Amino acid sequence: MRLVGPNGEQVGIVRVEDALRLAAEADLDLVEVAPMAKPPVAKLMDFGKFKYEAAIKEREARKNQINTVIKEIKLRPKIDPHDYGTKKGHVERFLKAGDKVKVTIMFRGREQSRPELGFRLLQRLAQDVVELGFVESAPKQDGRNMIMVLGPTRKKAEAKAEQRRRREESAPAAEAPAGETAPAPAAETTEAAAPEAQAAE
Repeated sequence: MRLVGPNGEQVGIVRVEDALRLAAEADLDLVEVAPMAKPPVAKLMDFGKFKYEAAIKEREARKNQINTVIKEIKLRPKIDPHDYGTKKGHVERFLKAGDKVKVTIMFRGREQSRPELGFRLLQRLAQDVVELGFVESAPKQDGRNMIMVLGPTRKKAEAKAEQRRRREESAPAAEAPAGETAPAPAAETTEAAAPEAQAAE
């Protein structure tokens, strides 16, 4: 097998028994990292430490990851003003929450010969919510539909990500056993009772 040292240095091609002996002498583990290679590749390492560091990196990656949710709103090209206002309100709420919004214009029958109606409607919507979002994907025809994607402004998205990180960081404290936090309320009760005792005197 081809052996790699603990610091990534190439030891060379050695017999398995020799690799095991080197691992024992260095108080390390012999881990096969590329079993399908010819010859197979193994590395000398502290496997417990390796797994621990890998878990830490994975946890950090999850914490810093921004999970973007895509909401969808469907409109008709000849939507009435009241319905438009309702749909626009939904879009504004989604953007405020830091979510992307996929806006779909659905054409029916003869409406398919008037794509400009859908285009104008999407332009109008984008302008109406310009303070909350931006056009991430310009209007484009998709079969019988026309689609546009709106993204939240960067500040909103960053604020949502920061809120999520804070919730994740505070979760372990919320899960602490009730017995650990019990003394604090008791101290407050004692202090609150003091004025009553003085009044009794």
